[in-house]
Amino acid sequence: MDNNESIAPLLPLHSSSATQLPAGIPSWLSKRTIFIVAGPLLCAAIIAFVQIDGGGASRNTLAALAWIFFWWITEAVPVPVTSLSPLFLFPILGVMDAEHVARSYMNDVISLVLGSLILALAVEHYGVHRRLALQITAAFCGEPLKPRLLLLGICSTTAFLSMWMSNMAATVMMMPVATGVLQRLPSSSGGDPAISGFYKAVVLGVIYSATIGGISTMTGTGVNLILVGMWESYFPQRKRIGYANWSAFALPLAVLIFLSLWGLLCFFYCPSSSATRLAAYLDRENIKRELEILGPTTFEEKMIFLVFGGLVALWMTRSITNDIPGWEVLFQGRVGDGTVSILMATLLFIIPNKKQKGEALMDWNKCKKLQWSIILLLGAGFAIADGVRLSGLADLLSRSLTFLQKVPYVGVAPAVCLITSTMTEFASNNATATLVLPLLIQLASTLNVHPLLLMVPGGIGAQFAFLLPTGTPSNIIGFTTGHIEIKDMIRTGLPLKLAGIGALALLMPTLGNLVFVDGGPKFHAG
Repeated sequence: MDNNESIAPLLPLHSSSATQLPAGIPSWLSKRTIFIVAGPLLCAAIIAFVQIDGGGASRNTLAALAWIFFWWITEAVPVPVTSLSPLFLFPILGVMDAEHVARSYMNDVISLVLGSLILALAVEHYGVHRRLALQITAAFCGEPLKPRLLLLGICSTTAFLSMWMSNMAATVMMMPVATGVLQRLPSSSGGDPAISGFYKAVVLGVIYSATIGGISTMTGTGVNLILVGMWESYFPQRKRIGYANWSAFALPLAVLIFLSLWGLLCFFYCPSSSATRLAAYLDRENIKRELEILGPTTFEEKMIFLVFGGLVALWMTRSITNDIPGWEVLFQGRVGDGTVSILMATLLFIIPNKKQKGEALMDWNKCKKLQWSIILLLGAGFAIADGVRLSGLADLLSRSLTFLQKVPYVGVAPAVCLITSTMTEFASNNATATLVLPLLIQLASTLNVHPLLLMVPGGIGAQFAFLLPTGTPSNIIGFTTGHIEIKDMIRTGLPLKLAGIGALALLMPTLGNLVFVDGGPKFHAG
């Protein structure tokens, strides 16, 4: 589940029907009230009655995690507010001192996210993402239009956008573009299996492509950033995972999963027998009209493109390989990806626009929509990782995975991915990663393997939420269009999940070993 954006209005806990109580029950005893009280009660019960080998610190950390995760899952209070809980729980329960916890909420990874979010607001404000989406989609709409090629264009555009913005934002932006292309089709409820199938293919393609695209870049999803942050927290003396390092592995992986998605959609919903019938209804006029409405590219859009392109270029070249140093060598390794992110975001407040004299591309009023929930959620993840490690709870919990010691490494990566990809169907992907990654670090030490060879499959597997509508906000958006059902998601999502696990099993011992061990951050187990 991807909880980067709140989906509270769509969850039963927040619906009006969920808060209506049978007659005779006091109005204050609402479902929400019960969930709010249950969190601290669960924490207190663990402290009072649970005994574990690690002593008081480990037990108190487990109690705090029970409270935090219960509130996260039920959304008894808003997710960003729950994300602040470690700031008071950990010091009170003796897990970490207040100063240590607070530092978890602002580090280089958080700086990277903050700068990226400001740039994303600028992209949204000037409509750069819409023009880009329409232009890329139009490139796939040849004459005569081929439905499978159009489907590829829609999916690839969504995946590309989700590399640079949140998965939900890419889905929200692309869904109307994608369904707009289908406006000339008869209603999907008309009983024609070719038409209803193509509607399903387009909707499923958008929601799954958003998830796949997010895997491929370090800033694509919160899980990727949590993984990178935990690596830096646990191994501060080791070389950081750079933007180029991550994409060198994750981009080929995402391409394999993406091609699997397109193949599945064509096989299930867009067979060659229906292509001729569909082509009679489809054309590229809708896209052409939308591009004409946007008009020529403005100065502001060109500047946003320039800043955005510069940011990506600096990210990719800061640190290339151990043998080919990037430009960071000029600063003796003092800079990070967050340094670049904040620098380029600052330029947006300096470069003037041509709409109004004396006005820059961005001002702070335009930043009111900044998604602080993402920043707080990441900070909570880093704080929890530190607490689990320092309290000794990670050592205890890692024993639950000791059965993997008997599995050859070629089987460990897919096993880890299978575990996290199953957990993430029922819990937030960020929460899944936050809980599992510290355990995998301990397990890697036991197995005497590079930690990233377990952390990466675990983190990426936490993003394979393909089976249920509530798996991610993107899934919910697709489900609420009315064109897909749960059985459609399971029919496509299950083989897609297996394809993702298979791709990781193939690439992790080969390309992953080259990128993260031979050519990436160094680590010597034990």
